[in-house]
Amino acid sequence: MGNLPVVTTSFVGRGSELVGIARALREHRLVTLTGSGGVGKSRLALRLAEHVRRDYPDGVWWADLSHLHDDQLLATTVCDGVGLLDHSPRRPVAALCEWLSERRLLLVLDCCERVVGPCRQLVTELLAAAPGLTVLATSRQPLGAEEEYGVEVAPLSAGDDGDEAVLLFRDRAAAVVPGLPLDGPADAAAVAEICRRLEGIPLAVELACAQLRERTAREITERLASRLDALTDETLWPRRHRALRTTIGWSHELCTPLERLLWARLSVFRGVITTADAEAVCGGGPLGVDAVAPALESLAEQSVLRRTGDGYRMLDTLREYGAMWLAELAEDALVADRHARHFARVAVEAHAGWLGPAQVAWYRRIAGTHPDLCASLDHLLVEDPEKAMEMAGCAGLFWSCCGHLHEARTYLERVLALPLSAGVHRTRALWALGITLTLQGDHEAARRIGEECEQAARLDRDAEAALLAAHSMSFTYLMMGRPQTAHSVSDRALRDHPGDPADAPSQLRCRVIRLFALSALGRLDEAYEEATRLQRISLRVGEHWGRAYADHQLALIHLLQGRPGHAEDHARAMLASKHELHDSLGIALGLDLLAGAIAARGDGVTAARTSGTGHTYWRMIGHPHRGTPELGAIREQWERRAREAAGDTAYERAYRRASADDAERGLAHALERPLPS
Repeated sequence: MGNLPVVTTSFVGRGSELVGIARALREHRLVTLTGSGGVGKSRLALRLAEHVRRDYPDGVWWADLSHLHDDQLLATTVCDGVGLLDHSPRRPVAALCEWLSERRLLLVLDCCERVVGPCRQLVTELLAAAPGLTVLATSRQPLGAEEEYGVEVAPLSAGDDGDEAVLLFRDRAAAVVPGLPLDGPADAAAVAEICRRLEGIPLAVELACAQLRERTAREITERLASRLDALTDETLWPRRHRALRTTIGWSHELCTPLERLLWARLSVFRGVITTADAEAVCGGGPLGVDAVAPALESLAEQSVLRRTGDGYRMLDTLREYGAMWLAELAEDALVADRHARHFARVAVEAHAGWLGPAQVAWYRRIAGTHPDLCASLDHLLVEDPEKAMEMAGCAGLFWSCCGHLHEARTYLERVLALPLSAGVHRTRALWALGITLTLQGDHEAARRIGEECEQAARLDRDAEAALLAAHSMSFTYLMMGRPQTAHSVSDRALRDHPGDPADAPSQLRCRVIRLFALSALGRLDEAYEEATRLQRISLRVGEHWGRAYADHQLALIHLLQGRPGHAEDHARAMLASKHELHDSLGIALGLDLLAGAIAARGDGVTAARTSGTGHTYWRMIGHPHRGTPELGAIREQWERRAREAAGDTAYERAYRRASADDAERGLAHALERPLPS
């Protein structure tokens, strides 16, 4: 189990360091790898994590903190790192402490240098609450926590042909220019000299190696020598940073003017950079939009950017250099504003495209740009609060589905506290906050926000606003165990505002609430008609969210009416849709239903295994109620049937094994349809 980053380059050297740090992890619960930027701390930590993962029954988990500039998102970033998508109103730190308290795992906190103090405080709390937790941190300076064991990461050995830096250079050279001969005496001596002058700093070696496309090893050596010898002012260029800064500066100079401009503008990004985002944010002036894509590829070839999936990443050290030049160009404020407004547009477009065939793609888009969305909101809260309110309201439902409830609540409460005029943006933000609070189980607060949303909607005099308010209120009543009130609110709104749901997304949302309320009230025939109608609508417009809940209710109805085979089919269909949306709450609900259907057909062991996987998801989201209230008693009936079919011993064994297994692996197993007997 774990979430370690995937890298495509080989790991070179550091055998003795790996042995020593692995020993330190066995003897100390907090080990911090320190060293200057570019020395290879993150890569060493990743290699070590791969080596020791078998020592930790509950996995090795990775949290990248490089995009953080303050402590606001620290705890939630670590929650994301360990797979905790907490739906409760607790502080994220409290949720983390509880989640980790009974686990034995390794948590890697990468790039702590900008949040050293908050990291120290967080790690201290986590280690006190979780005796089975070990933390491996990377930082340019120690965290300063009690019992911290520090390891200074030195550069690679450099100078002779067999040294580690030389091996790294040769390895990367083979990727940059396949077949390039470097075995001759002159070339071998040049490579050794390059590595010596670069003091074995891996990032510097890789940047120099990228220049082999245009220069020979001997030409690189000569140029490096002249540049380094010219840097004699130790106050400006401390010796421990001189080689890396020189290589970065040289790589910068070797870029074309447009590539340098792009490098600087890209420094505003916090996460993965797609070509489309780079074109929208960085294009302009001398850098035409059409020139951005080839410039991105060129920067990747020069090792300034690293390819990852469908986008690019920039190492923190290189981002800092780009930010320095952006400030020199006096474009930092301008590009930060363009970045913020671009991602605000992304959120608005995602909200507008929610009900349609691109729904899954929009969920993935919002999830994939989470760090940049947060940075954009932070900027707009200061520079354009009205735009921040619009953006937060549009991102709210996506964030609640993707497990970012704490961020959604924080930002929505911040924008709603601003002295802004009433209007559709405020109504939408109130709706999004009401949904968020309900999902966290804070029902009384959600009801108050829902009432405020109703008042705002009346002022808006807009059908969609009225449906938003009805959805917020009826959802809260449903989760409070008041299905009759939930039905009344949603049904009245749908009657008052008829029309095609494709033109009013909240009409579809209200239909979902009305459906759940009907089944909770025992009006199963009406619920069946409502579910099939909702399914037809969803299939027609090509969306997954409503269709998944239609399948959920059809599974429940078939199960209650004695048709477990049909129930099983619909439960698996729901799980497939919710998996597409990465909706952990929906997956947990679907697994419970699937377990019930399997139990009803007499397979107690498989039902136990499915229920155990469901328990894993419920723990991940920390949900206090496990769905709507009426499901509790029904769930107990399913469990009794499964225990009777399997026997207590076999049931407990299968349940515990699935509960301890990886959640994704358990879900994949649950989605497999049984072979016909």
